[in-house]
Amino acid sequence: MDEKIRILLVDDHPVVRKGTRDLLESHDDLVVIGEAGDGQEAIDQAMKLTPNVILMDVSMPGMNGIEATKRIKALAPTISVLVLTSYDDDAYVFALLEAGAAGYLLKNAREDELIQAVRAVASGESVLHPSVAKKVLGRFAANTSAPLPTPSNDVEALSPRELEVLRIAATGSTNKEIARDLEISPRTVQVHLANIFSKLGVGSRTEAVLYAIKQGWIDPASLD
Repeated sequence: MDEKIRILLVDDHPVVRKGTRDLLESHDDLVVIGEAGDGQEAIDQAMKLTPNVILMDVSMPGMNGIEATKRIKALAPTISVLVLTSYDDDAYVFALLEAGAAGYLLKNAREDELIQAVRAVASGESVLHPSVAKKVLGRFAANTSAPLPTPSNDVEALSPRELEVLRIAATGSTNKEIARDLEISPRTVQVHLANIFSKLGVGSRTEAVLYAIKQGWIDPASLD
């Protein structure tokens, strides 16, 4: 039997935490192992409990979720942070990506979207809602001061199939969705992504996509 995905809930509203816990634990593969009401408590609990996934609120008293995410990722890079926020403005999106979050959802997301997102980030995928992928990646591409991945000196060319996978990944699609679109297995998608990261000398989808945009391999205007 597969191990359950261990989740830490971080939100300053107990009622929100209670509702989220009930939803998550209605699924057999998910278990909430702890809760925190602010950023510092989130760090402490993350180090103590070592969850697979942290559901992180942004606006909280004391340390906010973005700073907490940055510190947690510095201390425990393997923990995946999925930000749950009521705010959809660019500033929060860019800040959480730069802090190392695997992605974000708005608090008005459907229940099934939240469950799928938790499972996705637990398996190492990124979750970036398609409706904001275009403006996020477009902003990074246009902003010369934005942090860029540093590829190896001799970047190996991506194969046509790898470019296909990367272009679809840039829209926010999950591995399963990419596999369905290309009529290949999710495992094959994982292999392609691993090869892409290795060739470009990057460690995430976001870095790979940003590099591809800078190189002109992906047109941000096509990311609908």
